[in-house]
Amino acid sequence: MSDLTPITVAYGNGIGPEIMEATLKIIKAAGAKLDIETIVIGEEVYLRGNNAGIEPSSWDSLRRTKVFLKSPVTTPQGGGFKSMNVTIRKTLGLFANVRPCISYYPYIETKHTSMNMVIIRENEEDLYGGIEHRQTIEVYQCLKLITRPGSEKIIRYAFEFARNNNRKKISCFVKDNIMKMTDGLFHKLFDEIGEEYPEIEKEVLIVDIGAARMATSPEIFDVIVLQNLYGDILSDVAAMMTGSLGLAGSSNIGDNFAMFEAIHGSAKDLAGKNEANPSGLLLGAVLMLNHIKQYDVATNVHNALLKTIEDGIHTCDIYREGTSKQKVGTREYADAIIARLGQKPETLKPVLYNEKIITIKEKPEPKSKIKFVKELVGVDLFIDWNNGTPNDLGDMLKRIQTANLKLEMISNRGTKVYPNGFPETFCTDHWRCRYIKKNKTDRIKHPEIIELLEKVYDHGFDFIKMELLYYFNGEAGFTKAQGQ
Repeated sequence: MSDLTPITVAYGNGIGPEIMEATLKIIKAAGAKLDIETIVIGEEVYLRGNNAGIEPSSWDSLRRTKVFLKSPVTTPQGGGFKSMNVTIRKTLGLFANVRPCISYYPYIETKHTSMNMVIIRENEEDLYGGIEHRQTIEVYQCLKLITRPGSEKIIRYAFEFARNNNRKKISCFVKDNIMKMTDGLFHKLFDEIGEEYPEIEKEVLIVDIGAARMATSPEIFDVIVLQNLYGDILSDVAAMMTGSLGLAGSSNIGDNFAMFEAIHGSAKDLAGKNEANPSGLLLGAVLMLNHIKQYDVATNVHNALLKTIEDGIHTCDIYREGTSKQKVGTREYADAIIARLGQKPETLKPVLYNEKIITIKEKPEPKSKIKFVKELVGVDLFIDWNNGTPNDLGDMLKRIQTANLKLEMISNRGTKVYPNGFPETFCTDHWRCRYIKKNKTDRIKHPEIIELLEKVYDHGFDFIKMELLYYFNGEAGFTKAQGQ
């Protein structure tokens, strides 16, 4: 049986081929035992008419190897092309995006000399579902989907990561002062799961103040766990704070598959110039080597990279007069790292990797499962209308009722405008009209919702969407409008 580990490699676009060649040259020189399958992804595939950017045969390779080392790809400009990264992450169930962000002071210029944190980002849901609609002439919609199992999985992963990697603190960033149900769920689950890890310090911050503190005092953070969009934005910010986006690698971890990459893009303006910094992809490869249990190789490569940085041999993105000693190109940088294999840094902290198995335990089943009683109590009916004031619309709609449903309020862009709205509130052509059952004892069924829709249609209104309103065990499964 071969002792080579099968992996799938994609050279990508822009600077991708250059930094992948450098990365593979280094890890092979360090003794990585790999059986490499190469696939073509990104721009070339998009331009052949494949809107996903990846061919069916490439999926076959990924299913065989279950490990993917990927260079950055270019998505052509214009509509119709879906993000290949998001497609791969969601298709293969890569729920955890792990991004270490470390400063290399004093050898790389940074304002944050003791930064050493890991950002763990949920990778499959949130706004990255890409569910968008144009609903009126003026209004576009993007749906934010947060699930209990998805949130539980990433939060538990963060705690297990911290425990297995001797991290002492986890910070959770949310915006549940505004998004009380979606971000509120994430906050609630963080608190619940955190109780199982009493040895780890925990905090929850509103994402805006959390981001401000991270940007000014990153040394106070250890592990940060976030939803998808917040994590995407702040991990790039954190990487840039270390001195360069070119220094950051990441892993995308699932139950059965894993993908490793640099966090930066394809930088087409640098392509073919032998100027790109391969460190981000190389550190992604170090994460991969740990994942496939080639710990000695990962240790050797990472320490050689640190020694190269320490010796002042830098690519143009991190070169600084007075600090750096030699500016080199991509190929020369790779050769410098190879020359230092077997060496350790003297000032920067050397690494020593060994087996750290992160097991993602499923939440134990409760002894008695909660039974939810789901009660339909009304409907939010969204209307495209631009023929008058909120009071005009309200006066017309309040006359449209069913036996058990009546108009409760109208909002515009989330703010209540009827009844008793303010004339100063700016309104567009997208109205949420909330119908609620008239009496607590009433029972609403779907045919009555259909009856309401028919009446609204018969009165000449263009309804564009509806959301059914439910109580779950007596608790509202919907929020009030601003000002309601």
